[in-house]
Amino acid sequence: MKDSILREVTPLSQRDCFMIFSRVKKHFTFPLHVHAEFELNFIENGAGAKRVVGDSIEEIDNLELALIAASNLEHGWLDHKCKSDEISEITIQFHGDLFNEQLLQRNQFRSVKEMFEKAAYGVTFAPDTIAQIKEQLYSLASEPEGAHSVLKLFGILYDLSMSPMRELSSRSFNEQEQNYDSRRIERAYNYMLANYSNEVRLSDVANIVGMTEVAFSRFIKQRTGRNFIDSLNDIRLGHATRMLVDTTHSIAEISMICGFNNLSNFNRIFKKKKGCTPREFRENYKETKFFV
Repeated sequence: MKDSILREVTPLSQRDCFMIFSRVKKHFTFPLHVHAEFELNFIENGAGAKRVVGDSIEEIDNLELALIAASNLEHGWLDHKCKSDEISEITIQFHGDLFNEQLLQRNQFRSVKEMFEKAAYGVTFAPDTIAQIKEQLYSLASEPEGAHSVLKLFGILYDLSMSPMRELSSRSFNEQEQNYDSRRIERAYNYMLANYSNEVRLSDVANIVGMTEVAFSRFIKQRTGRNFIDSLNDIRLGHATRMLVDTTHSIAEISMICGFNNLSNFNRIFKKKKGCTPREFRENYKETKFFV
């Protein structure tokens, strides 16, 4: 199924810093797609539309803002339950090296660097943040030319980097290098990624990183915001959702392959994390539009 997802060739040239598209429309007509450029997508009056980013499928509210910062992360917005006749959409696409590595290493841009690392899995922002930033987006859309427009974009991205955000796609849904900013966390995650299909005990991972179970439990929570069980389940669910999309394996088979001890436990955890059952997820994904 993944091979049939549209790879968009955007009009952004190497001589441009960014491209911005502003439109009012009645329908979401572009299919699920990927592209090399980073994308910031703002939607107003689109309540009821469906956002698909990786293995995240959610219904959006009236204000929507998402940042995609990965070349192989499939994403798209679909009509679903949206009935609005005046959907406002502003899409900004920019090169991934617009902020070069030297600039992102500077203290003043550390928050932007961290935001881009999260946005490799897609991020969305809180309604209050979107309400505060939308006038800047409309202003940029009205004057997209010249060096001042680039500075406006830098300001928007910096303001967003200082705001609450939520990752969308599971980290193991897309195959890409991950940055854990900690050798111990990297060793722990690499062990879980290599062994997720088997039993993985807290004591095993703690031994790998040379810590006690109590110390490691505290450490992984502080560094990732997730406890050990949630981290392991996120890895397993990422692989499970990818299999639901890309294979015809039964849900029971996927449950066993991905390390869940029984089908009912898999269904319970999946629904808690994804808001739907594995079967509903598979059906929802089939409803998205594909170009072959």
